[in-house]
Amino acid sequence: MTTWHCLSVKPEELRLDTTLNCGQSFRWVNTGDNQWTSVLSGRIITLRQTDDDILYRTPDDNVGHVEEVLRDYFQLDVDLGELYKQWRTDANFEKKAGRFMGIRILRQDPVENLFTFICTSNNNIQRITTMVNKLCQHYGTEIGTIYEVSKPFYTFPTVARLAHEDVENELRQLGFGYRAKYISQTARYIMEHHDETWLRGLRNLPYEECREELLKLAGVGPKVADCVCLMSMDKPGAIPVDTHVWQIAKRDYKLSGLASKTLTQKNYLVIGDRFRTIFGTHAGWAHSVLFTADLRQFEHRLISSEETKSNVVLEGTKREVSQARRPKKTAGVTVFDRYPRRKRQILEGKHGIVEKK
Repeated sequence: MTTWHCLSVKPEELRLDTTLNCGQSFRWVNTGDNQWTSVLSGRIITLRQTDDDILYRTPDDNVGHVEEVLRDYFQLDVDLGELYKQWRTDANFEKKAGRFMGIRILRQDPVENLFTFICTSNNNIQRITTMVNKLCQHYGTEIGTIYEVSKPFYTFPTVARLAHEDVENELRQLGFGYRAKYISQTARYIMEHHDETWLRGLRNLPYEECREELLKLAGVGPKVADCVCLMSMDKPGAIPVDTHVWQIAKRDYKLSGLASKTLTQKNYLVIGDRFRTIFGTHAGWAHSVLFTADLRQFEHRLISSEETKSNVVLEGTKREVSQARRPKKTAGVTVFDRYPRRKRQILEGKHGIVEKK
């Protein structure tokens, strides 16, 4: 059994169940109670949310640099609690914040982020996930398995591999439709005019310049460009606007001039500017919280019911938690961490070892 290691991050700073399931990344696999597994930096990494921490482990128990990778991926240098405090001055955000704590923007690999979001055009989460998995299975490299699930894990393919001449036809046969052409054309454009490192280099450009470069790519419109700017290019003020965000802007922020039946370019810019005015430099992060709260799979959190709720204290903050959503208090391992007066109850389906940092 491999060892669990503590990331030392509180739930109000990171909630895995929402952050990993709100349409940012489509490769995290649920591999147990409050447990998810994916591939980061060429390594299989499993995460587990406990009552007061995040645990991580790797199949081979070699976790060198994994904490560094995770802190970069979840941008843990950003004080999310302070940002929520600032955003709560907005009445609409305040209504939803208590049930949607700990939602962070992932700092993803630009190649994976770009080609993943080319797949999102007129698509749903289940089908996007299937497409991304097919990309990895057919063009990535298999790197191993974990005991909880039988299927292997793969790296995301390189731009060079996706630029091969046969890729478009193969992707059409795999069910990608018109997106096959976009993926092939974008990969070939990058390799013909730049190289594998070009996308990562866009992080150094100002937001507007970075966005303009992305808009040159096949299959990349304003929304996809802003998703990539926000989720892999270090542009926290980027606001991807889709029908969900458009409805939020009209319903909750009463923006005038948004009465048209379609999302026009003018409306797109107006919505982005309004969110940046309200929420500041990290407006894209705040937008993600509001977007997540509007998703159907999380609507139960906004339903009030006196019979199914109780008040609990979480790290000094009083919050309401649905009894139906509370984890079972099964047998576990009590571990003392760097805070000597505080215990942690680590919920284990199959008890692993927890290493103190």
